Amino acid sequence: MALFTWPALAQFRVEVSGVGLTQIPIAVAAMRGEQYSPQKIASIVQADLERSGQFRGNALNQAMDELTRPDFSVLKQKGDEALLTGSISKLADGRYDVRFRLWDLVRGQDLGGQSYATPVADLRLIAHRISDFIYEKLTGEKGIFSTRIAYVTKLGGRFSLWVADADGENAQAALTSPEPIISPNWSPSGHELAYVSFEARKPVVYVHDVASGKRRVVANFKGNNSSPAWSPDGRSLAVTLSRDGGSQIYLIPAQGGDPRRLTQTTSIDTEPLFYPDGSALYFVSDRGGSPQIYRMPTMGGPAQRVTFSGTYNISPAISPDGRWMAYISRINGQFKLHVMDLKSETTQFITDTGPDERPSFSPNGRLIVYSTLLQGREALMTSTVDGRIKARLAGQNGDIREPHWGPFLKH
Repeated sequence: MALFTWPALAQFRVEVSGVGLTQIPIAVAAMRGEQYSPQKIASIVQADLERSGQFRGNALNQAMDELTRPDFSVLKQKGDEALLTGSISKLADGRYDVRFRLWDLVRGQDLGGQSYATPVADLRLIAHRISDFIYEKLTGEKGIFSTRIAYVTKLGGRFSLWVADADGENAQAALTSPEPIISPNWSPSGHELAYVSFEARKPVVYVHDVASGKRRVVANFKGNNSSPAWSPDGRSLAVTLSRDGGSQIYLIPAQGGDPRRLTQTTSIDTEPLFYPDGSALYFVSDRGGSPQIYRMPTMGGPAQRVTFSGTYNISPAISPDGRWMAYISRINGQFKLHVMDLKSETTQFITDTGPDERPSFSPNGRLIVYSTLLQGREALMTSTVDGRIKARLAGQNGDIREPHWGPFLKH
């Protein structure tokens, strides 16, 4: 067992496919001085915006810095509604000075900008923060580009748990092991990851501090310890334990301690998930004869079945606003990503790939990350909730699985 960093193992190529109906066309000018930068800020921003499904990027070869006043009429004739300009230069202390400005071409208005003095290691993060600024200014919603995802790779007989930018790049290894690592799950603060490791030759639930690398055992009882999910307040974890016989759902303090049993059945109850306001738990059970998704009060009580179409529905994920549930359903032998409107209970499948696995919502609820099989290899995809815009995050080394999208982080 070792901790190490090997970012090259998880560098990704982004391929965006699909057409949205109401995309904002934005011109992205080459930043002045960008040819001397180790990171191409403008290209990263354009890829972020396109992946969101809300924008259609138009790269301008002409360099325009944050002081350049654009020719609004010329750019509007090309169909663009917004423009990003900026500059990047190296400071005497080795840091980089990054500046940008956003323009509303329709109204001819300066929408503001920012400047950053940043070490070279944080240039990608600054690009994502610029994307967040643009997204919020033009849509009114918070952007998710500077958030993080966690996922697991398998390369040969080696498993690695990675923490990466929301576009899959800049990956850092949190853990590597010859035994499987599964079910990473971000804490509400975004500072810790719960996961299951088989390094003790049995499934054990750990909580891992991402910054320090320190971790603690939360559940190592007799039998299986699996499927950790954080409560919204970060104080507890719902877990699946088989310590008393069959697989049942328990609530356990996040620091470890005595678990409290929440389900009392002879069936397999697993994959617990808190509703965002903490009022209910969603979980998977075969109590009706086949795996289906159920809902029950957080502290236990009668469970109501949520999924009725199909004979095999697993891996629920709830959007942060509580409106949508993403899950995996077996249709004609294929495992497909589905999205249910929890109010109307209408459901649609949004992928043409398969087998799809383990969906997770972005913290603004607009995107879903999941793993799937593409050309014989496991890879990550993101999709808009309606399935119209998909982006492939194609890893070059190893099979990629078990993604989980982290929360908004405070800068």
